Amino acid sequence: MNYRFSDKIAALQPSIIREILKATSGKNVIPFSAGNPAMETFPVEAIREYTQSILEDNPVAALQYGVTEGYAPLREALAEHLKTRFQSGVESDELFVVSGAQQGIELAAKVFCNEGDTILCESPSFIGSLNSFRSLGAKLKGIPMESDGIDLDQLEQALRTERNVKLIYLIPSFQNPTGITTSLAKRKAVYELAKQYDVVVLEDNPYGELRFSGEEVPTIKSMDTEGRVIYVGSFSKILSAGMRVGYVLASKEIASKMIVAKQGEDVHTAMLPQILASKFMTEYDYAGHIKSIRDIYRRKCTLMIELLNQHMSGKLTYHKPEGGLFLWCELPPEVTMLDYCKQAADKGVAVVPGTAFLVDESAPCNSIRLNFSTPSDEQIIRGIEILSTV
Repeated sequence: MNYRFSDKIAALQPSIIREILKATSGKNVIPFSAGNPAMETFPVEAIREYTQSILEDNPVAALQYGVTEGYAPLREALAEHLKTRFQSGVESDELFVVSGAQQGIELAAKVFCNEGDTILCESPSFIGSLNSFRSLGAKLKGIPMESDGIDLDQLEQALRTERNVKLIYLIPSFQNPTGITTSLAKRKAVYELAKQYDVVVLEDNPYGELRFSGEEVPTIKSMDTEGRVIYVGSFSKILSAGMRVGYVLASKEIASKMIVAKQGEDVHTAMLPQILASKFMTEYDYAGHIKSIRDIYRRKCTLMIELLNQHMSGKLTYHKPEGGLFLWCELPPEVTMLDYCKQAADKGVAVVPGTAFLVDESAPCNSIRLNFSTPSDEQIIRGIEILSTV
């Protein structure tokens, strides 16, 4: 049969990261390509105990339909946490639960973008978000990254010259893939530009709790006095990626449209993971758990950096992150990046080519992304040795 797919989907390519993970699943490959949380960060015993108590004490709540906005105790706990932890959220805001931060990002674009409207993105940026935007027919304009965040001059130029700009999409803290944290000055400047050009900011903050060095930087949402920032967060990196529980904080007017759009996608996020997340926030040592995750990632990141310095000093440069999961590494000009990735894979180390994260994948790029959260210490040691020989 000659299938006639929609124009929106026909040209869409699968995520290269998902394809790499699929190709290497079950094989003896060192997974520097993943973006998964470290398995030792999962509070398995607590999840087991809480699941048993939920199914014994209140099984109907976990197994029945729920409201689209999400489980009320979880929403209350999250709203309070965001106010105290990130100074985010005012009376005119509403918080609702989504099936992973990815859904929140897609819903934001869905409610604001007609086909052909423009979204301004950091470049490089998270491939999952870029593909969501592409699937909706949005035009993407990539703005280069500097060491302290998005290039403000090029951002303003794009705001002036691009047609129908609807969103500015940013990952301000420990950005995926670069690990860069946007400075306070730039966060303020981005918000002021959004006000000046009357554009909504989509702030994606899945790694915000994972700072292991440096000083905290206020969220852009904490600066929002006009309801023009949509803040998206997730439990994927602090509780369980597989549960698919995320959340959105936005003005009531924006949230109401996103909630209606969510009803057409999945009705509501699964109830059992929501109740588990609520118990995790209110009954578990939440702060102690976050600290333990930070300690693990500080150690693993330090190990990877020490090994890069030991084996590849003068051959490879990288941005040193203050948190998150990734190192963004620039190969020397005489090395062809795609050939390097292939040879590394042939020797048993999977890395992600930097072109996967570009808005324009044909643009020059000689970088790779390394992940330090997923591999074990032994895999990090062996993997960097292999990469240095390649």
